[in-house]
Amino acid sequence: MKLISALLATILLTGCGGGLSANSESSFVGGSGSATFVKVADRKAAPNISGEVLTGGNKTLATGQITVINVWASWCAPCRAEAPLLQEFSVQYPEIQFAGILTRDNISSAKAFYESFKITYPTFIDDALLIGFKDSLIPNAIPTTLIIDKNNKVAVRISGEITVAGLRDLLDKVLAEK
Repeated sequence: MKLISALLATILLTGCGGGLSANSESSFVGGSGSATFVKVADRKAAPNISGEVLTGGNKTLATGQITVINVWASWCAPCRAEAPLLQEFSVQYPEIQFAGILTRDNISSAKAFYESFKITYPTFIDDALLIGFKDSLIPNAIPTTLIIDKNNKVAVRISGEITVAGLRDLLDKVLAEK
């Protein structure tokens, strides 16, 4: 079952890539950093995120609060570039829950990345969790950053590397919603 889930996640993440191998760390669909903001009335429910995390043990993300989920891999240059920004935002916005989902990577490289960038928020190691977004805004690039609103609905997808101004603007917009 885990093999099927991993295969489905790979297909979802490489749909535009022309038959890329799940083991090909140099082949991935990169995004331009473009953001998709969904009007409140048009949002779809986000899946519940629960499972094993990179630092050991299991975690379940809380619902009912704004959450930022970043899909990343240690070999991804844009992921390395944005990691310090995401960590900084997780400190600047303590009222927002941050989490990562590791994709197409090995655990030892991911742990080294996590420690190198001093990431403090949890990262889930089962990229099959991405399939849960199939009815809303599926992560479609590495990296992808999703913002889940306080009603547990997907509000934003940033395909590719985030920018400070872009993420701040989108977070503030979702935070300001009634």
